[in-house]
Amino acid sequence: QVQLVESGGGLVQPGGSLRLSCAASGIMFSIYAMNWYRQAPGKQRELVAVITSGGITNYADSVKGRFTISRDNRKNTVYLQMNSLKPEDTAVYYCNVPSSYWGKGTLVTVSS
Repeated sequence: QVQLVESGGGLVQPGGSLRLSCAASGIMFSIYAMNWYRQAPGKQRELVAVITSGGITNYADSVKGRFTISRDNRKNTVYLQMNSLKPEDTAVYYCNVPSSYWGKGTLVTVSS
């Protein structure tokens, strides 16, 4: 049974940082690309960051230079380091195996 479990969300002030984690089980993690998506209230889910099995990364323009995606294949975990957070980054953040599996999400709220 495949499971993706996100953690690390919470309330942070504008300009602050958070690191999200997504622990995967039930899959051969190292061979898969991994995505982070987010969905803000009343908006469509959007792709935030991608990391390939080889470690190549790509980002949405809205987070480029502020967010960093990384992976640890020994721990079957993908991370999203989020710096210089803005109120518009408030959303539920999901990790995803492309075209396959989703986690349940973790809520990030950026507010003073």
